[in-house]
Amino acid sequence: MAAVNVDRMTLREINDLEAKIAKAKSAAREKAKSDLKDKIDRLVDGSGFTIAELYGFTARGRGRSKSAAKYANPENKSETWTGRGRKPNWLVARLKKGAKMDDFAI
Repeated sequence: MAAVNVDRMTLREINDLEAKIAKAKSAAREKAKSDLKDKIDRLVDGSGFTIAELYGFTARGRGRSKSAAKYANPENKSETWTGRGRKPNWLVARLKKGAKMDDFAI
């Protein structure tokens, strides 16, 4: 490996060298990662197991289920609200007319 004397380089030359080093470092990292994946794949294939069996991975669905509705529009029961987030327009309008939240509880 050749030694680089940065003391005599211009700022532009140093910046160019820095960019080349970053590019070479990234390429070397990707190559090392690819080589390691290949090695692991060969080991796993030869063992008769799968990665999921070795590490206990399971298929995950969505982290949480839909919240149950707590309030419903008495005029249209298909319009519901869970009590989370912004209040729906039908509820805001009724509350302005003097209705209470308990009037809409399911």
